[in-house]
Amino acid sequence: MNALARVLVADDEPSIRFVLRETLEAEGHHVVDVASGDDALAALASDSFDLAFFDIRMPGPSGLELLDQIQAMGSNVSVVIITAQNTFENAVDAMKRGALDYLVKPFSTEEVLPLVEKAIRARALETEVRALRREVGQQTGERLVGHCAAMLDVFKTIGRVSRSDVPVLVNGESGTGKELIARAIHAASPRGDGPFVAVNAAAIPRDLLESELFGHERGAFTGAVESRIGRFREAAGGTLFLDEIGDMPIDLQAKLLRVLQSNEVTPVGGRKSERVDVRIVAATHRDLAAAVETNAFREDLLYRLRVVPVEVPPLRERREDIPTLMDHFLDRYDEELTGGSHAFARETVDRLAAHAWPGNVRELENAIKRALVLASSDVLTPEDFSFLADDRRSPEATGATLAELVQDEVETALSEGRAEIYRNILAELERPLIEKVLERTGGNQIKAAALLGINRNTLRKKISELHIDVPGRT
Repeated sequence: MNALARVLVADDEPSIRFVLRETLEAEGHHVVDVASGDDALAALASDSFDLAFFDIRMPGPSGLELLDQIQAMGSNVSVVIITAQNTFENAVDAMKRGALDYLVKPFSTEEVLPLVEKAIRARALETEVRALRREVGQQTGERLVGHCAAMLDVFKTIGRVSRSDVPVLVNGESGTGKELIARAIHAASPRGDGPFVAVNAAAIPRDLLESELFGHERGAFTGAVESRIGRFREAAGGTLFLDEIGDMPIDLQAKLLRVLQSNEVTPVGGRKSERVDVRIVAATHRDLAAAVETNAFREDLLYRLRVVPVEVPPLRERREDIPTLMDHFLDRYDEELTGGSHAFARETVDRLAAHAWPGNVRELENAIKRALVLASSDVLTPEDFSFLADDRRSPEATGATLAELVQDEVETALSEGRAEIYRNILAELERPLIEKVLERTGGNQIKAAALLGINRNTLRKKISELHIDVPGRT
């Protein structure tokens, strides 16, 4: 039996209300219909609904104004906007404000019922995600935050893969929360009571990484004054998180592959192997498929690690989550850092939502901590975040020199405790350079590579890594 919904219809045209009521009640749904925005608000205050159809223009608050008020109240009722004009502006405005969908008058009954099913599925998905986030938060002391479509996909994947031991490869830019996702997978799995051991392949010198992973025997090399079991055996019965796996030296990748194939570890300087029971979650900010093409990463190891891929979007691609993240970090750090009760000015939310956030969620977290510590009042204003670099800074937009841009990035990174300054500066300079050349060549990558003086494969890799849209490519 299909799930039934409680539906509110608000439209000043009796014929529209009649058609919607007849269509929905014929399927067993409960319908309340009103003729104005004020009556709709009264109905919402006195009853709960799964779905609401709002006319974009009617007496009292309009459909879009009602949508804004519902969003402000934190209600999870799904909203469909009804409009007589099928314009791009109406569609975009409705969806940007959080509408589930929109209907154009005149519409057929066949268009209505799928929207009810969509609302019911969305409500069930939100319930599932909230339950998963509560579970992960209880088990890890952290909470995954986000409600955009891409993050909902991440949450669903966590729930599905946590029940098995298949390897997972988390891909995303630095600061997007890859380790938090790995911890969530571990915490929600049957291994949740076991150890979670993290190793950053980019942070450990090459000559020490092998013994760090596999352990070593006493006297195996200079300085090995005692034996060490290594991270694989430390993680026995739990999860080993291999962070920045794309930075692992190619010869060590072969040794890692053998361990993953045999489930046996041989310490450096040892002759006897030991069987290990470990679940592997790896993460990288690199395009490993492109690295395979340049022989910087083993293809067989990629297939072994990427049984289930998880793509974590950068913060600039999930801007609708920024206000939620701001509230999350405010709740998390306000009492700890200030002992007070701070709030964000409306202009501050707009300012931070418009920022590029090259350091992603980690940069946002550090920015809020810094603002809390230095704030002179209980209301955090845009001035409290004046240390954030201007997102429009570029040689063309500001007339700044490259030296000034580099200086700004270094100072910002140091003040926020961010690393990877070299990579961030290169990414900031490479993107507009490549985009401009591709624009001038009409998307012809062969010509663009020649103008740039780089190999075409290198250009393709950069386009992929920097998520550049190539003109003329669909």
